[in-house]
Amino acid sequence: MQRVKKGDRVVVIAGKDKGSTGEVLQVIPADDKVVVAGVNVVTKHLKRSQTNPQGRIEKREAPIHLSNVMLADPRDGSPTRVRVQELEDGRRIRVAVRSGEQIDR
Repeated sequence: MQRVKKGDRVVVIAGKDKGSTGEVLQVIPADDKVVVAGVNVVTKHLKRSQTNPQGRIEKREAPIHLSNVMLADPRDGSPTRVRVQELEDGRRIRVAVRSGEQIDR
């Protein structure tokens, strides 16, 4: 089971955006990277083309390594580790270690 999934709220714990929070837009498991909204924003220059006759400069989020983010605790939003627990009915859910709250509903 993945510790971080698309749609989760995460806190950046290392790098130039340390301390910022955002929602996971994409998980790239092959490279152990995630794309977080509003974090690691880079400038991309787009070349002129038929569909884009003038060309342009746009800002977009670049992937950051999974080790640089931690899940935000559902109770207070602080960074927390994740534990996987099995329920009585056999389902596996993620639980925040800090508060003990369920992350998956």
